[in-house]
Amino acid sequence: MNDRLRFADSGEAADLAAFLGRLVHYDRAAAVRLQAGGGALAVFGRPPSFDILAVRTVRLAAPVATPLDLTVSAGELLESVDESSAEAAVPGPVTGPPWAGVLPPRGGWRQIPGLPGPEAMGAAVAAAVAEFRARDEALPVQHRTRSERDRIGREIWSRTLGDTELPLRAVHAAQSLGFLRPVRASVSAPAPAPGAPGAPAPVALLAVGTWLRLRTPYGSVAMRRPGVTGGLGAFQVRPV
Repeated sequence: MNDRLRFADSGEAADLAAFLGRLVHYDRAAAVRLQAGGGALAVFGRPPSFDILAVRTVRLAAPVATPLDLTVSAGELLESVDESSAEAAVPGPVTGPPWAGVLPPRGGWRQIPGLPGPEAMGAAVAAAVAEFRARDEALPVQHRTRSERDRIGREIWSRTLGDTELPLRAVHAAQSLGFLRPVRASVSAPAPAPGAPGAPAPVALLAVGTWLRLRTPYGSVAMRRPGVTGGLGAFQVRPV
């Protein structure tokens, strides 16, 4: 394909490149689904081991003339990102993994109360990581196996955050993907006040049907609610 994406500024290009780089770090053969319409590009990916769907939205310089919807190589897209010109070439489509055909609903999300702030979420992840390391180190040598470590990991990361249904693994994924960090300030204008037009959306926990979504100013992680059989693999296919 010869299509090019033109981003709103170099910062948007850099943030997209950082997101793609993290996906490729976890899986060199990672694929992403792209959906562009209006003045925004949505990039969907699934890093292995977290069992979540990551979503990064990037502002475009101008609304696209023709809606774009295809699955491409994350590595090829990353290589095409030019931060200086704030552009990227759209790679040729690839055969997407099963998750790429079953994205979350676009609308109907409602906010769920009880989510702690980003600092508290980061502290919860740090405590979970420290607990895993301590329990791993305490294992007798004969029990220090992959299956035992996986069991400990599932026990720790399946715990929910505070009074919410959100598993800690979703928060860990958001942190690992760079979604839980200070909001990038514009170099040309002061940041708008919280709640003002153009201000980044605050961190929030949203739900619709059997889905949960942790939304931050830098992206979202979505997953099926605990108790739904099959994780991401059990999605009901629906148009998006």
